[in-house]
Amino acid sequence: MISGGRPQGAGQPLSYPITPASTFEHGSDRIYSRADATEAWDALEALLGGLERAEGLAFSSGMAAAGAVFDQLRVGAHVLLPDDCYHGVAHTAQDWATKGRLTFDRLPVDDTAAWVERMPRADLIWLESPTNPLLTVADLDMLCRAERKDGSLLAVDNTFLTPLRQQPLDLGADLTMQSTTKFIGGHSDLLGGSLATRDERLAERLRGSRTLLGTSPGALEVFLTLRGARTLALRLDAAETNAIALAERLADHAAVDTVRYPGIGSMISFDALDGDRAAATCDAIRVVRHATSLGGVESTMERRAGTPGQEHLPAGLIRLSVGCEALEDLWADLNEALSS
Repeated sequence: MISGGRPQGAGQPLSYPITPASTFEHGSDRIYSRADATEAWDALEALLGGLERAEGLAFSSGMAAAGAVFDQLRVGAHVLLPDDCYHGVAHTAQDWATKGRLTFDRLPVDDTAAWVERMPRADLIWLESPTNPLLTVADLDMLCRAERKDGSLLAVDNTFLTPLRQQPLDLGADLTMQSTTKFIGGHSDLLGGSLATRDERLAERLRGSRTLLGTSPGALEVFLTLRGARTLALRLDAAETNAIALAERLADHAAVDTVRYPGIGSMISFDALDGDRAAATCDAIRVVRHATSLGGVESTMERRAGTPGQEHLPAGLIRLSVGCEALEDLWADLNEALSS
């Protein structure tokens, strides 16, 4: 199943078919598609779980998966978030706080002592490593082993590295989250999300949240995610090789101030000399695409301070998701755009 799974037997297709059905005849476990998985959905969750030796749960988006985690919190719960994390999660925490549903603190993810000091009073510890978009690395080993209050949850958004590069559950995390829109799907043609946990009771509660909130994955999205996941290892290897080389070259470029690359994965953030040059660079690229999101076979980049809610970031910060194009084509494009 980790390779994508397929129906078994003579004459069976090599891919699970799309099943565009909302309801099923009585007499089996499948009744209604909001709650009851098709064979392809089952195969996708087996794949997602197999990557982490855990229970895998598929959702309609990464934010739907994150929302299911927040749905486990009682009113008045306290949440810890990185000061640099995906803005959708930060907005969720702020929205819930405004409505009186929780309180939260945001801490630098690399300030391990501050996290360890506050974790015993938190109901949800939400981590990213590397963070989005500054690519700051947390000491996940220390944080996952730190003292926590009974019943708390420690979740790691593992979208940037995927289970192929990082296994937070092995370190002691309760949950991992993926936006399968990104590297798992890998072709910028779907929305999806996933959670993985080794706690069967927690998995059951999360399934219940998914059913009640109506955040189940669609039939086409399940098919596309299964298809994309089959090439995850190949795509990630190719993109990471490109990223290592580009990070080294960008660090030597006269128009680049700071390069942030953790030495693993295919995400790079770098600062152009000022915001105007960053914006002009993003407008000038031709091989790399000027677009949001990340993790696809194609390289994309954008000036993150130009995104609503991200104005606090350095004005010249560019987030680059490196894809699988020819390295020299990528570098020629970036070099020309930066130099123009």
